[in-house]
Amino acid sequence: MKNILITIISVIFILSAGCTSRIENKNYKGNPEPLMQNAYIKLPLGSIKPEGWLKAQLEAQAAGLTGKIDDFWPDLKNSAWRGGTGDAWERGPYFLDGLVPLAYQLDDERLKEKVKSWIEPILASSRDSGWYGPLKNTDRWPLAVTNKVLMQYYEATSDKRALDVIIKYFKYIHGTPPDWADKEWRGVRAMENAVTGYWLYRQTGEEWILEAIESIQKNSSDWTKYYENFPWDSAAMADKKIPLNWKEDGLTAHVVNNAMAIKYPGLWYQQSGDEKYKRAVFAGIQKYNRYHGQAGGRFSGDEHLSGTTPDRGTELCSVVEYMYSLEELYAIFGDNSLADRLELLTFNALPGTTTPDMWAHQYDQQSNQVLVSDQKRNWTSNGDKSNIYGLMPNFACCLANMHQGWPKFTAGLWMASNDNGLVAVAYSPCVVKAKVANRAEVTIIEETEYPFKGFVKMKISTSKPVKFPVYLRVPGWAEPMAFNFKNKTMTGIAGQTIRMNEKWEDGDIITFRIPMNIRYERRYNNSASVLRGPLYFSLRIEKEYKSVKLNYDNFGYKGSVDWEIHPLSPWNYGLMIDPARKERGIQVIENKVTEYPFADKGDMIWSEESGTYYPWQKDAAIIITARAMKVPGWAIKDNSADIPPLSPIKPERSIEIVQLVPYGSAKLRITEFPVIDVTMIEDIIR
Repeated sequence: MKNILITIISVIFILSAGCTSRIENKNYKGNPEPLMQNAYIKLPLGSIKPEGWLKAQLEAQAAGLTGKIDDFWPDLKNSAWRGGTGDAWERGPYFLDGLVPLAYQLDDERLKEKVKSWIEPILASSRDSGWYGPLKNTDRWPLAVTNKVLMQYYEATSDKRALDVIIKYFKYIHGTPPDWADKEWRGVRAMENAVTGYWLYRQTGEEWILEAIESIQKNSSDWTKYYENFPWDSAAMADKKIPLNWKEDGLTAHVVNNAMAIKYPGLWYQQSGDEKYKRAVFAGIQKYNRYHGQAGGRFSGDEHLSGTTPDRGTELCSVVEYMYSLEELYAIFGDNSLADRLELLTFNALPGTTTPDMWAHQYDQQSNQVLVSDQKRNWTSNGDKSNIYGLMPNFACCLANMHQGWPKFTAGLWMASNDNGLVAVAYSPCVVKAKVANRAEVTIIEETEYPFKGFVKMKISTSKPVKFPVYLRVPGWAEPMAFNFKNKTMTGIAGQTIRMNEKWEDGDIITFRIPMNIRYERRYNNSASVLRGPLYFSLRIEKEYKSVKLNYDNFGYKGSVDWEIHPLSPWNYGLMIDPARKERGIQVIENKVTEYPFADKGDMIWSEESGTYYPWQKDAAIIITARAMKVPGWAIKDNSADIPPLSPIKPERSIEIVQLVPYGSAKLRITEFPVIDVTMIEDIIR
């Protein structure tokens, strides 16, 4: 009864707080009036450092392409953004948007020196007009990305020159006519500028900044109306009406534009206060999921929106941009469904489309991916090489843009609350050092192997006792959870946020266990996907990596290799799922989480020491064994696994035991399984 009362009181506090006068955080700059107050406040870059498996993941990234690509790829090595004569458009800014947070989260001096070699020429390029960057760039789009780079750099270093460049550029925007054509990238992505714009307003409080953002909103693509009257639904797919071009209509179907744009109505909501913009965000997410949803929290787009069948691809750029959109939206709205989807993307789609050592990536990933090659597939508008794990499969934009995924996820693990507390957004091993209450500094060490295991321990370090609230999220898919702290227990239900407003002392510990039960998700043709916690699980297919030479130069620099991956074992299995006992026949094996958290046996790993690749010999962090049967006639079509036959499937083969591994660990995979009709073999399941 005591626990129930505590939970009820916490809920009443949260509800009543929304009905009273505005509470302002004393330590971090939230939205000042006339902006709407956001649910939470993002912490400055550097406040959160990775630990455990997450640190290992970021260290792999630093040792892989992110830490090395500008040493050998001409577009970055000779970039005009760093004073060279090469690329002057988006690739340099994209790269820095990931390199800057990675360098300061790892406190890596080598990477910080790299950052400096880029930032100094950028800062020096600022003109009296406010425009900056390479002389030959006249497009506003790459500056929208560079603004975010300078914003992060300023937070990490307090270098006022970066702030000055951003201010001057927004004065340029404010003082010049709108130039946001709907048929151009700068037009469909114009509100990306609002990310930095609202941050800048929080720093300075200058009203003209809001005028500049309003001008952008009113003179660029209307994504709110797009979500209200979503044109690319299942009927448009069936009638083949989705435009596959780079003209104005085609840009609205472009997967990366959609992944960026989902946050735009939410950004403008801060200034307008009109609920229709909030509704547009959640309507858009629902429509993406309904008409183009894929396993792992993503939606399809290869390169344009392409429906729900599991043979469709999703471009890597859209994964990292969707993640960032969700991070921004969570700060604005505080809706836990946004954090749930963020975890799905981060723990599945992101690692699923890169090699464990982060030396190669795909342009397009598939839920059912049984062959990785440069053979022709039915992508909407991408090239045949898009499925390769390599340096530049298809366009090179993802090679530049992929780097932001893990570092920005790390930067958003915790946020500040308006009542001077801290909010756990997503769960991963990390250390957050932040100010709470009346400018008191505390450190919270979060120890966990989540998402592989469910136990979480948080240790609070403070120089003296201090009272402040800690907010902890219950995932929307979870069963009730018990949170233990200071000889108390609070219980939370799915989707709830628990508020612990305590006088915390040095060494206080919070512990809880996130339920990691097996559950199933119905997907295309009534197929089934297996989930445990936030992880999707895929069929473990024996595989062979083959280094290939494509018709572009991968420069042969250290680990820079292009891989085909071929299956060495059958993949056409259907799962036996007993509707009355869903965990029947299921066994979960928890293994050690290694220095390559999403590696599985047989993956190829680059050794810097020996200068060669070697096959990984350790098992994936989690293995699930399950009962299955082969499905005759389900085969490869156009070099992809054909669409799963409609379930339930008549049993025609003998029962076998198969192994499933996390989606992110399966470079070959079946994730949407046909379901065997177990009612036809009742003598086996009883």
